[in-house]
Amino acid sequence: MLSALQHWSYCPRQCALIHVEQAFDENVHTMRGNAAHERVDYPGFETFEGVRAERALPVWSDKLGLIGKCDVVEFHPDGRIYPVEYKHGKKREKSHDDIQLAAQAMCLEEMTGKVITHGAIYHHGSRRRREVAITQELRNKVVETVSAIRAMMNSGKLPSPANDARCKECSLKEICQPQVIAEHAIQCGLLQNLFKPEVL
Repeated sequence: MLSALQHWSYCPRQCALIHVEQAFDENVHTMRGNAAHERVDYPGFETFEGVRAERALPVWSDKLGLIGKCDVVEFHPDGRIYPVEYKHGKKREKSHDDIQLAAQAMCLEEMTGKVITHGAIYHHGSRRRREVAITQELRNKVVETVSAIRAMMNSGKLPSPANDARCKECSLKEICQPQVIAEHAIQCGLLQNLFKPEVL
């Protein structure tokens, strides 16, 4: 799923819990996200000044092995295709959102045969767009992220928890138990050092 790229680049363990373990829970941030997506979750279109805006447009890439949907894709009279991803919160740069948008652009390119140079993140909290250039560097990150997720899924192992500032905002904190696991790992390491044989 396209959303897995955003989850992985935010936190690999979060991605594994959602997309491998099928674990999910709500918090204030996920509910705000649902509210921001309310309008664009239903397929349909509208036109304004010659621009056709498709909502909840299904997209895929056979090359990358991705499937998902774009919140909005604008088709401009000059042939330009412009994906727009909706996020809650105020306008600010987040690399994990940019990777998800770039993956959408790459899917659209494969489907239409047209090069997509830019897209946008619409920040619901500030009602503003942040334009994102779909650079080669961003495209490389998409490919690297897809490979990392696939390797994780093939291994069947959950990545270690981050146990940092990201955990405070995560709806899966109670399922993940990052602090407990981190403390357990420290205790195991201390025990191993305690019983390590002396080398003369």
